[in-house]
Amino acid sequence: MAKFQRPNLPKDITEEERRAVMFDALYSLDLSDKLERRDNDKLSYLSWANAWAEFKRAYPNAEYRIIKNPETNLPYFNDPEIGIMVYTEVTADNQTYEMWLPVMDVKNKAMKEQAYTYQVYDSYKKTYVEKTVQAATMFDINKAIMRCLVKNLAMFGLGLYVYAGEDLSNEENLVAENNLQRKQQPKRTRTTVTTPTATSQQQADKYSGIRTALSLCNDNTSLMNLYRQHQNEVEGNAEIKAMFTQRKNQLKAA
Repeated sequence: MAKFQRPNLPKDITEEERRAVMFDALYSLDLSDKLERRDNDKLSYLSWANAWAEFKRAYPNAEYRIIKNPETNLPYFNDPEIGIMVYTEVTADNQTYEMWLPVMDVKNKAMKEQAYTYQVYDSYKKTYVEKTVQAATMFDINKAIMRCLVKNLAMFGLGLYVYAGEDLSNEENLVAENNLQRKQQPKRTRTTVTTPTATSQQQADKYSGIRTALSLCNDNTSLMNLYRQHQNEVEGNAEIKAMFTQRKNQLKAA
């Protein structure tokens, strides 16, 4: 994982410009080699320790707070009907963001104080089967709090791209995943289907972070700040340099 390097900020930069530059710098930080995924899990996770370490490099005076239920003084809020929610709050550069996250099991089902069951359709048995969500423990709540903290840090830009598509429904995520799996299966008919090779997919993904960072540059100042941060990479890679040039021309034409 590339370590965060604080960009060089001009002395006359405004507070709004500084925040924009820092957001871009955190957003473009490549965290791909630190992402984790549990077995049978659709979501990717970044370790809270790695996330906090990089965030403190960006904001040494950053602080976080675990929000407690004022009625119980416990670090979670419980609704017997819908489940348990945790909240965190992060303050950096005179900005405070709050984040929330439900306590979930390995199937990403909301956990409650009591175990409960639900039904899912089994396509093999052609019938509905019953599944159980176990009661939440303090271990589950602790994991949710730290994941909530990582999600909170993403509001400042760190690893924000990890959460892209999170607002899709479970059904939409399942359809997308099934479609991807079908594309990756060997061809079994004579029908000609054009699919990207593993190499082309890797190349497309290789620059996804820098492409997103470039799209967030809305003026030459933010573009130059991004260039200075990655100057060695840009000058040493013709493809990346071409992307910077293209964005520069787009801003010029706008």
